[in-house]
Amino acid sequence: MSELPTQNTSALALPHLQLNRGSTTATSGPESKPKKKICCACPETKKLRDECIVEHGEEACAKWIEAHRICLRAEGFNV
Repeated sequence: MSELPTQNTSALALPHLQLNRGSTTATSGPESKPKKKICCACPETKKLRDECIVEHGEEACAKWIEAHRICLRAEGFNV
């Protein structure tokens, strides 16, 4: 049996992914509502943000906090 390749989800690989995700814009009107609850949106950036805050404190994690906000805005949330 051969093993399937696994996806690299390390913290080093995700910043590039998250920055690209934030650059997308919604083309629907301002009245469009998010498709998910805010707690379920952007699990990747939420996890990175939360881990950083626990380990280093909020002041040291500005880039992860902003990456999560960008992701949430791309999902249609007004944060």
